[in-house]
Amino acid sequence: MKEALLVIDVQNEYFTGNLPVTFPEGSFANILRAMDAAHAAQIPVVVIQHANHALDAPAFRYGTPGWELHPEVARRPREVLIEKTLPGSFTGTNLDRWLMDHAIVSVTIAGYMTQMCCDTTARQAFQRGYAVKFLSDGTGTLSVTNSAGSISDSDLHRAILVTQQMRFSRVLTTEEWVHSLAPLAP
Repeated sequence: MKEALLVIDVQNEYFTGNLPVTFPEGSFANILRAMDAAHAAQIPVVVIQHANHALDAPAFRYGTPGWELHPEVARRPREVLIEKTLPGSFTGTNLDRWLMDHAIVSVTIAGYMTQMCCDTTARQAFQRGYAVKFLSDGTGTLSVTNSAGSISDSDLHRAILVTQQMRFSRVLTTEEWVHSLAPLAP
């Protein structure tokens, strides 16, 4: 089964900008580990970058430091960089065409934020017929408070993982995923 790693929105906005990811601890190191393992296993790495082209955008404004990929992600090998402007990585992008052109039938989700772009992309992939894996410790989020209420980073993350495992994805740790890439011993 031909697989690709989707690295979603690992941009400075989540490190030095308005949306600092706080949970789970070590998610960034796990994303980098997944990228390195995928490259070593000759699994295509697809980096996805969110952009907001509005001049007054509060986050991910195109061309600003917050919009830029984290330097560690930017310097790692990748097969393609795809810009998106909405939470779903398939919406208004050439991701589906790229995956089909490369005979990809399974995608692994890593990146930020768990409940927004990662969850949406995983659901879109499932609905398009891809097998989906979701890295439990290679995705991340933050605590949220809005007019609907409040939720802690850990509760929000866990709720998405449980929902993903119910129907849309196979939820794995980065360690489990990396181990699955190793060739089977004779």
